[in-house]
Amino acid sequence: MTASGGAPAGVMQGYALLREGRVEEAVRHAADLLREQSDHVDALVLAGEAAVAEGAPDEALGYMQRAIDADPGNEALRLKQAGLLLHLRRRREALDLALSVAAKARGRGGGQALWQAASIAANCNRPLDAVPLYQQALGSMGPQPGLLYDLAVAQFFTGDFEAAEANLDRMLAIAPQAGHALYLRSTLRRQSPGRNHVDELKQRIAAGLGRPDQDAAAWYALAKELEDLGEHASAFDALDTGARLRRQTLDHDIAGECEAQARIRAAYGREVMAAPARGHAGAAPIFIVGMPRTGTTLVERMLVHGGSVRSAGEPLDLGNLIGAHAREALQARPQLTPAEASLHIDFEALGRDYARGVSEAAGAERFIDKMPANYMYCGLIRRALPEARIIHLQRDPLDSCHAVYKTLFFSAYHFSYDLDELARYYIAYRQTMAHWHEVMPGTILDVRYEDLVADPDGQARRILEWCGLPWDPETRYGQAPARAAFTTASAAQVRAPVHARSVGGAQRHRKRLEPLVRRLAEAGIAVD
Repeated sequence: MTASGGAPAGVMQGYALLREGRVEEAVRHAADLLREQSDHVDALVLAGEAAVAEGAPDEALGYMQRAIDADPGNEALRLKQAGLLLHLRRRREALDLALSVAAKARGRGGGQALWQAASIAANCNRPLDAVPLYQQALGSMGPQPGLLYDLAVAQFFTGDFEAAEANLDRMLAIAPQAGHALYLRSTLRRQSPGRNHVDELKQRIAAGLGRPDQDAAAWYALAKELEDLGEHASAFDALDTGARLRRQTLDHDIAGECEAQARIRAAYGREVMAAPARGHAGAAPIFIVGMPRTGTTLVERMLVHGGSVRSAGEPLDLGNLIGAHAREALQARPQLTPAEASLHIDFEALGRDYARGVSEAAGAERFIDKMPANYMYCGLIRRALPEARIIHLQRDPLDSCHAVYKTLFFSAYHFSYDLDELARYYIAYRQTMAHWHEVMPGTILDVRYEDLVADPDGQARRILEWCGLPWDPETRYGQAPARAAFTTASAAQVRAPVHARSVGGAQRHRKRLEPLVRRLAEAGIAVD
């Protein structure tokens, strides 16, 4: 065995190749190194990194196991292995391994290992497990901006908003230009005249945060707080500025995104959906789909409150798996579009692989997948998971679009920062949902946000019965269940009592939203 301390000079050369994007050369280079010294830890880790870059995570896992066998006391390697397991959607194994490493690191003051283990737990949809690990890492390492932010996010998801705000304040004292922390802090609670950050935010914005994305986040934070204080015109001014800055940082093709949906609709017509398909019959997940900010988390909360099902959060699994299977099909049929190629995938294998990975995220066989954008794949869900239930959230078009526009999504929904692009996406969404209702009638339950907030208990009964779950007339579905984690941007709002404050709220900005209204009207979508 050769320990990692004496890395061959060629290892660094291999990493240089990876940094330059020369992946195939890096793979060959790592193989050459291992032919010279088959049990060298650094060479094995390089081979694993190269395999990941090449899109072969299973092969990378093999290299990592060989590295661990060569250096069994190296906990950093075990955390790398946990990360690979997570990449492979083997979440239960990843979590168990991370918690095992954390247990050993706890007694040694291993703050970095605890931080990494906490991050793996968080990415396994286990923020309740992640919080104490982040706290232990903080006790070992002291206040690190990134660590304080990660802890605050986990506390946000678990409902400990006061602690999250305190940690964000600590972070901002160290890293005053962290716009993302300013925005998260603003969303933790409804700001009041006696307790808000408006003056502080204005000062930070005037001084500049150094990067357009951070400046944008500060403007979004200011917009949120001004809206809470009832200063709606000023809030929209701040929002417009933040959206403009954020859009400048993004490379986004709205036409391509809408065209991709059109191709899915064209591929999955009535005849295709009427044809028999052998999907995976061993799972009955509940999909909650629609536009973001339409009440999807409130429906999730109602289902969890019933006690018979658990949430997997908003996993990316379905879209990623469909893409991977479609790419395999394209290799044999390169003349097809990805949507057409997806017709040739093994739907039973897709459903089985999806259900295994996401059930581990939920920690239950019957689970909720609350990724709103899965609305694009309703037809594929039907073919891959015939026992699945699909719940579609609807909301007044203007309220829906305004709610999206005023939300800062750090790594998703890039269409949301320009009113014209937002309108075009909303039109595509409406066309896609109308298509699924036409080609697979009776298989999707539509739920209106306005009905949810007007009659939460009645709508909960309707939703639970649709899902084949028991309804308890003694349960108050309008209240959040205790000790439940909600891994969503709506984690703060969903814990508050159900209210109708936002119904019709976009009307006060009707003139400012006119470009969007006009685009929707051209597509035949009425806005009252």
